[in-house]
Amino acid sequence: MKIPELHLAHHVAKMPVIQGGMAVRISMAPLAAAVAEEGGIGIIAGSGLTVEELKQEIREARRRTSGIIGVNVMFAVSEFAQLVKAAFEEKIDLLISGAGFSRDMFTWGKEAGIPVLPIVSSVKLARLSEKLGAAAVIVEGAEAGGHLGTDRSMREILPEVKEAVKIPVIGAGGVVDGKDVADVLRLGADGVQMGTRFALSTESSAAPEWKQHLIQAQDEDMVIVHSPVGLPGRGIRNPFTDALGEGKDMRRIGCDQCLKHCERNFCIMDRLIKAQQGDMNEGLVFSGAHYTRIKKVLSVHEIFENIREEILKA
Repeated sequence: MKIPELHLAHHVAKMPVIQGGMAVRISMAPLAAAVAEEGGIGIIAGSGLTVEELKQEIREARRRTSGIIGVNVMFAVSEFAQLVKAAFEEKIDLLISGAGFSRDMFTWGKEAGIPVLPIVSSVKLARLSEKLGAAAVIVEGAEAGGHLGTDRSMREILPEVKEAVKIPVIGAGGVVDGKDVADVLRLGADGVQMGTRFALSTESSAAPEWKQHLIQAQDEDMVIVHSPVGLPGRGIRNPFTDALGEGKDMRRIGCDQCLKHCERNFCIMDRLIKAQQGDMNEGLVFSGAHYTRIKKVLSVHEIFENIREEILKA
């Protein structure tokens, strides 16, 4: 199979691969820049950062690469508008947003001349996104890591969305290698988004303990937790998820108001940061469904070499 370019508004990526914006503090400048250098689209995760931290990450990524750099901000975070506007001020190449849906971001994107790509899980939302001015839609299915908007497979939803809209369609959820990329492109996708494979890269900002915990996890270690955001989330079992599953009180004393709406069953920002810093007892590790197929931590360059080879063979 020939490797197609990915055209998004005025940007052309030589590789049809968008790296997932994994929060908190996993998809940072080193990872995003490395992906952009390989011809993919590198994404900085803005959720959980301050406005100043996000600006610094964007500047650092720009220092490292002249490739395509975007930012992902969850609609659910309280500082959504401030973070998006800060990213636009820094002249990022594109914005991605999920965990809820913002109509305003399309207006802001038009004003700034920056393409906006929402994460959707249905034809209805894809059509609305196109109508509001989305440059493309990212169709995320139940195989994805983190917050899940559907229990249907991306491979079921994607052909329906492709038929319903004229803008580019990106497949996300459960894509870990070049064979997966080729399969999703054959379904009609214009490109793919890959998260977990890049979380397990040398350049990912996750702690070594985080990466080791995920590499060693077995099929039976997958858990679905009820996130305070109000959505299910796919994670990897540890003492914290066990305690949640047993109904223990994991609420936090005090609140930073980091989410617009929070069910306060636990503090998701705290737990994701603990994991990113290497606390595998108290932290929360989010992952896509096919983590057991990833056997080792590789550099972004090695990951792309493998993807190219596998697509060409597919």
